[in-house]
Amino acid sequence: MQGISRRGLLKTGVAAGVLGLSGMPLRAQTRGGKLTAGLSGANTSDSWDGRTHSDLFMIASAQGAVFDSLTEVGADGLLKGELAESWEASADAKVWTFNLRQGVTFHNGKSFGADDVIESLQMHVAEGAKSAAEPIVSAITEMTKVTDYQVQLTLAAGNADLPYLLSDYHLLMYPAGQIEEAIAQGIGTGLYQVQSFDPGVRMVATRYADHYKGDSAGFFDEIEYIAINDNTARTNALLTGQVDAINRIDFQTEALLRANPALRIQELTGNQHYIFPMLTKVAPFDDVNVRRALKYGINRQEMVDKILLGHGQIGNDSPIGPANQYYNPDMEQLAYDPDKAKFYLREAGLDSIDLDLSASNAAFEGAVDAALLYKNSAGEAGININVIQEPADGYWSNVWLKKPWCASYWSGRATEDWMFSTAYEAGAPWNDSQWDEPRFQELLLSARAELDSDKRREQYYEMQQILRDDGGVILPMFANYVQALNNRIATPETVGNLWQMDNARMAERWSLA
Repeated sequence: MQGISRRGLLKTGVAAGVLGLSGMPLRAQTRGGKLTAGLSGANTSDSWDGRTHSDLFMIASAQGAVFDSLTEVGADGLLKGELAESWEASADAKVWTFNLRQGVTFHNGKSFGADDVIESLQMHVAEGAKSAAEPIVSAITEMTKVTDYQVQLTLAAGNADLPYLLSDYHLLMYPAGQIEEAIAQGIGTGLYQVQSFDPGVRMVATRYADHYKGDSAGFFDEIEYIAINDNTARTNALLTGQVDAINRIDFQTEALLRANPALRIQELTGNQHYIFPMLTKVAPFDDVNVRRALKYGINRQEMVDKILLGHGQIGNDSPIGPANQYYNPDMEQLAYDPDKAKFYLREAGLDSIDLDLSASNAAFEGAVDAALLYKNSAGEAGININVIQEPADGYWSNVWLKKPWCASYWSGRATEDWMFSTAYEAGAPWNDSQWDEPRFQELLLSARAELDSDKRREQYYEMQQILRDDGGVILPMFANYVQALNNRIATPETVGNLWQMDNARMAERWSLA
C-alpha cells in the first residue's frame, strides 16, 4: 500500500489513511533482542506529559515507543495512518472526519476509541496547559464523536495540512478519564510498555504483546534509552559497547568512529536548523534595525565550516529548508557584511552595542563555540557580544524562552504551516522570538486555508522574505543529522529525516542485524 503526499490529501479522501503501518522495506526483520541507545536532550523534569516534550529523549521514548498519534510521517516523508485508519475532508478543508483503528488497546487494557481522541486533544487547550501544540488544537472549533470509532473535527478556517499536523509528537493519545494516571505511569497504545522510567536518566520498556501493528514493526523484545547529554560520554558509551546507537556525534571525533569496523555512521539531510532567537518584545531586540545589524554581523559560512565541518549548509534566517515543498531557493542570501551591520546600528541611533548571548551545547553540539565565532565576527561592526555559557541541565526550562538572546535548534517540520504555526505564529507558546509582524500573520492564515498550490507558493515565498529581512531569529545554518550505531543493529533502506534517529522511531523500525 502507498503513503500519500501533502498534494494528495484532499484528492484521496477515505483511502488516504488506509496505509502501511511500518514504512519498512519488504524484507525480513529479525525479531527479538534488545536495543540500547544513548540519547541527548534529557532533563530531570521530563515526564510522560506530551505537552512538555521538547527534545529527542522524550520524543523517542513517548511517540517513538510508548504512545501513538493519529497519523505518522513515514521514513519516506509520506503521511500514513497510525491510530487513524483513514480520513476525508470537506471541499473547503474545514471539516475533517477521521475513522479510527478498531481493536486497539492501551497498556492497561482499556480499548481505544473516539472519546480518547477528543480528551487527548482537549488537554492541549486546557487552562494553563502551556502546550507547544496549542496553536494546532486551538484552530479546532468543534470536536464531535460521530461513532465510537469516528470523530469529526471542524476548523475555524480551512487547513489542507491538518492530517500532517496531527502527527506532531506532542499530540499523543491517552485513555479518556485516565489521563493523569497515564501521564504518571506512561500508559499508551505504543509498541512498547514502560517497565521503568527515571526522568533525565533512563527508560526501559518491553514489547507489548498482540500489538495492532503485528509483525510489521517493533522488532526488539526490549529497549533501553540512557540519557547521555554530554557528547564525549555518548561517544565513549558507543565505542565501549555500552550502547548500540547514539545521536548527534561530535564531528571532531568522526574520524575515530569511522575507523572502528564495528560501527557505522548515518548522515541525513533534512530541515534541522541551528538558531539564535531573540525576544523581540525586549529592548534592544524590539528595534528592527538592531535585528538587521545582527543579521549582517554573523559569518554563516564560517559557522558551517568550523561548527558543522561541512555537515550542512548556510541558512538565510528562514526555517523553510530544501526538504520543504515551498522552499524558495532563489531568495538572495544574506552575507557577512560588517559595514552593513554598522549602517543598521546607526539607523538604530547607536555607534556600538553590548549584548549578552546565552549558549550551551544542550542547544546544539558546538553552540558555545558558535556563539564565540559570532562574537568575533560581530565585533568588527561594533556589536560587542558577551557569551554566557549556561548549564546543560535545565537549559530548555531556564534559558530558552526566558533569556533575551540564546542559542537553540529546531528539527524543522514537514510542512510550512506546521513550522510557522509552531514557532512563528503570534502568541504561540514556542514562538521563541515573540515576533509578531502583521503582514506575516495575515499571510500565515491565508496560506493555511489556500488550496491552490501556486498561490500557496507565492504566499510562503513572501513569508520567507519577511523573516529574512525583519524576523527575530538568526538562522545561520541547516545541520545534517549525523548519528552512529553498532553494526549489530540493522536499519531500513530509507531512514527518516524529520527528527533525529529515524524520526525518533528507531524502536519501531530498527532490528538486530
